[in-house]
Amino acid sequence: MSAVENMDDKTPREPQSRGGVTPFPVQAEDKAPPPAEVRAAPPEAVPPSVRPARRRRGFGRFLLMAAVPLALVVGGAYVWVTGGRVQETENANLLQPRLSIAAQEAGRIVESNVSENMRVTAGDVLFVVDPEPYRIALAQADAALAAARLNVEQLRSAYSQAQSKEKVTASDVAYYQSELERQQTLTQKGVGTQAALDSARRDLVNAEDEHAAAVQAVSGALAALGGDAGIRTDDHPLVLSALAARDQAAYSLGQTTVRAPADGLISQAQSFKTGQLVAVGTPLFSLVETGDTWVEANFKETQLTHMKVGQKAEITLDTFPDMPLEATVQSIGAGTGAEFSLLPAQNATGNWVKVTQRIPVRLKIDSRDAELLLRTGMSATVSVDTGKARGWPKFVSSALAAIR
Repeated sequence: MSAVENMDDKTPREPQSRGGVTPFPVQAEDKAPPPAEVRAAPPEAVPPSVRPARRRRGFGRFLLMAAVPLALVVGGAYVWVTGGRVQETENANLLQPRLSIAAQEAGRIVESNVSENMRVTAGDVLFVVDPEPYRIALAQADAALAAARLNVEQLRSAYSQAQSKEKVTASDVAYYQSELERQQTLTQKGVGTQAALDSARRDLVNAEDEHAAAVQAVSGALAALGGDAGIRTDDHPLVLSALAARDQAAYSLGQTTVRAPADGLISQAQSFKTGQLVAVGTPLFSLVETGDTWVEANFKETQLTHMKVGQKAEITLDTFPDMPLEATVQSIGAGTGAEFSLLPAQNATGNWVKVTQRIPVRLKIDSRDAELLLRTGMSATVSVDTGKARGWPKFVSSALAAIR
């Protein structure tokens, strides 16, 4: 009997019902035998069209597993090489000048025009200190100035008197000199007496002494006029001193009215009221200048390699994240923040740890919306375009260093 016939004999038949119960039918297609030529022939003789295909999933799976890390490495390398051009930091704040307003003259506040968060412009009157004592001081200075001018005129008159007296004493000396010579001639001829000669000598000596005193008086009067007899009254030192005192009194009177030095906002003025006594130089409240605004960003020292003054930057305030501002690097700090701290770090210890320092960089805002609400101290994010990416050479050197 052949193999085909044996297989035909083993074909399942329909089950017979037993006791009136019919079992579940067997699906012919589920247990269909393979073709006779496949069962009879050896595996090597089965044609490829009939032989089941063997799944070659091993190589594809390996290729997929290798492609994903390779793509990540290539993408990371590209990002690293092309990165580093824009240096960014969130350690930045918007700043505005803050001026302490104080009274330059002591007194009681008689007028106050300030309130908290009030906007002022340059020249606005902020408050007035009681000016009455300073008006009195100015009047006294005016009186002292008039007295100094009168004194100079008196000194000029004294100089003229001293000159006149010096001329009189000079003529007396000449007269007594001639009288002495005449007495000497008479005495030599035996006509004059010795007493008359001695009296003439004594008169000449007295006249010379008076002349010398008159000369000294002229010199003193001239010195009182500053060494210049024709000096203007207002150029005399006494008058100049009185003028300075008068100017000081007028300046003090003008300082009783305190004006805003610049445009800005009043701050910390809750307790400033009319009637308050103020001392000279004591801060009363603050004025924040809104017209001068800059951003101070604290970059790591490793970010300043290619950063220079004049480079363009972009500033994003946390208050307005969708409104970036254009800026320019204005200056780079003279030292790290640790160097200018109240208590600089002492690194000469055995447990020293290297910490990346930060250096402040000042950026000037080039353009902004006039209606934009800018307040000193706002947090910001700063991105500076240095124009220098890392590049492939640095990537290769870094990779070799990591391998070593």
